[in-house]
Amino acid sequence: MITKKERRIKIKHRIRKHVNGTASRPRLTVFRSNKAIYVQAVNDLEGKTVASASSKGITEGNKTEVATKVGEAIAKKCLEAGITEVVFDRNGYLFHGRVKALADGARNGGLKF
Repeated sequence: MITKKERRIKIKHRIRKHVNGTASRPRLTVFRSNKAIYVQAVNDLEGKTVASASSKGITEGNKTEVATKVGEAIAKKCLEAGITEVVFDRNGYLFHGRVKALADGARNGGLKF
């Protein structure tokens, strides 16, 4: 019997075969826990994180609204770093709920996927 975590990791590896970040177009990767959501813009060629944001400081709103705010925050940080286009890596999670809200917030903040 395969667990939920093992299933997500298998999906994650399948996605990562095709999704790579570069200096001009970094990979925007999402980690979702029960309490928080984290996002990083990663340059895979150098192995460096260009920008990151999390929901740790945001206390108002439900989880979906918080994810939207985190998406807008990462978009602002990426635009300050001179990045306008990213590759979205959902990290094995389904593209709905908080993950979709984060992506929509990043798009509203000015990032292009």
